[in-house]
Amino acid sequence: MSQRVGAYAVCVDDGRVLLARYVSPYGDGSWWTLPGGGVEQNEDPFDAVTREVAEETGYESVVEELLGVDSRVVPAAIRRRRGRGDHQNLGIFYAVRVIGGTTRPEPNGETAESAWTPIADVPGLHRAALVDVGIALWESRPRTGRVAPIAVGGLVEH
Repeated sequence: MSQRVGAYAVCVDDGRVLLARYVSPYGDGSWWTLPGGGVEQNEDPFDAVTREVAEETGYESVVEELLGVDSRVVPAAIRRRRGRGDHQNLGIFYAVRVIGGTTRPEPNGETAESAWTPIADVPGLHRAALVDVGIALWESRPRTGRVAPIAVGGLVEH
């Protein structure tokens, strides 16, 4: 089983959440996600999340709070890149505040745009499940740092 650790920013301001539109390099689609991504070797997730926000959106940001951790296994049978076995995603979610910069696409990257989106509009978007996880963590601030699993299907992707 492969595994990936990611750090994700939940930036909420005035009822809107900052989302990034991911475009798959494999030509299999585009969907909305939270700014964030893989933690590099020897990198602290706390540092990774602000690096990822800057890379993907153009914004400078600061971490305000650790919201929680999400762990999900994507079975080999439904992975986008089949034949590679099951895959575990470990997501570390932070409440992050934008402190400067200007939104822009990711240079030479997979993020085509970022947008402040009303939270009420999120259910109608084609999106990664981690968007729902991040919003649920932000809204409920569970003491355990964990929310109920998010079902995938329809507009929600792994």
